[in-house]
Amino acid sequence: MDFDYSPKVKDLQAHVGDFMVFPSERRYQEELRENGRWQTPAVLEELKAKAKGERLWNLFLPDTPHGAGLTNLEFAPLCEIMGRLVWAPEVFNCSAPDTGNMETIERYGTAAQKRQWLEPLLDGTIRSCFAMTEPAVASSDATNIECRIERRGDRYVVNGRKWWSSGALNPRCRLFIVMGKTDPANPDRHRQQSMILVPREAEGVTIVRSLPVFGFDDAPYGHGEVVFEDVEVPVDNILLGEGRGFEIAQGRLGPGRIHHCMRAIGQAEAALEKMCRRVKLRTAFGKSIAEQTVTLERIAEARIAIEQARLLVLKAADKMDKVGNKVALAEIAMIKVAAPNMLCRVLDYAIQAHGGGGVSDDFGLGYAFASARAMRIFDGPDEVHRNQIGRIELRRYN
Repeated sequence: MDFDYSPKVKDLQAHVGDFMVFPSERRYQEELRENGRWQTPAVLEELKAKAKGERLWNLFLPDTPHGAGLTNLEFAPLCEIMGRLVWAPEVFNCSAPDTGNMETIERYGTAAQKRQWLEPLLDGTIRSCFAMTEPAVASSDATNIECRIERRGDRYVVNGRKWWSSGALNPRCRLFIVMGKTDPANPDRHRQQSMILVPREAEGVTIVRSLPVFGFDDAPYGHGEVVFEDVEVPVDNILLGEGRGFEIAQGRLGPGRIHHCMRAIGQAEAALEKMCRRVKLRTAFGKSIAEQTVTLERIAEARIAIEQARLLVLKAADKMDKVGNKVALAEIAMIKVAAPNMLCRVLDYAIQAHGGGGVSDDFGLGYAFASARAMRIFDGPDEVHRNQIGRIELRRYN
């Protein structure tokens, strides 16, 4: 593959880089404090309108009239830039779980479902939630899911309890994509599940609580525990058809995983930058911290790890573009292990270099580390991906 970005991508890199919202970070945090952490900061809406006006909108969505027509490989360096600031992806309407949900409805939704839900999501006027994980079962094996989706005449009735439902607490969340079982007795364990569209305001939907990660609430985005109790939706709300939930999940999670990994590289670059600036300003035992051998070694190790992860992500993106997500399964699994572990390591170095400041809220490193550590669990834990990589490798020796 050619590792040099095309002129189009280089222009977009410069445009996104110039647009990046670091000067607005203070105002964003101030508005969260002053107006309530579960309200959307006004600065975010202002920047979204500006990004839309400058055609920096829905860059993640390939091969459709609604997106920018970028491949995964072309979007990768742009997603990396956005990842340097945790709330920046939403400025460009490229934030999770909406990206995955939009791709899901675009790929598998009916014309009516697209009109009702995809269009406002693409416009950035609403947000959405993906509800799959459950507290009562080991959801790393999605066949364990117990949420029931039962057909009763012209309606489906949803009953179940979900948690770590990303985006559930956002004030503009209007839609849940819920995974549950329509046919629990099916002998094919991968044909028991379906996905269904559930409006947030449907009767019987209850947000039980916010679930902070190591004390960080991720407001105004948030992860929630949600109960669905006799929630009725029209049969037309099913996605693709009964028993197609796993098929949809495989189509959805590939791009979602690679987007997370792209953003992780941007976070790692930001952390390394903070580390380098910090150590050049501090002196200990009569010597600049930057001159200490241990510091130099950690900076070098961080740079090596970032470059390795970036190349692996670009390889996965290139393969997804050329042969599809299913054939690129091993590469997607590899980056989902490599990128979060790399980010945790780089952040740990950066925290150590900041001393007490590193574990405070002053530099954003604690929040970044909490998110990075959680990334080793969501969208499939490390163990699941490693097992998958191992099985794929062993097939070569059949």
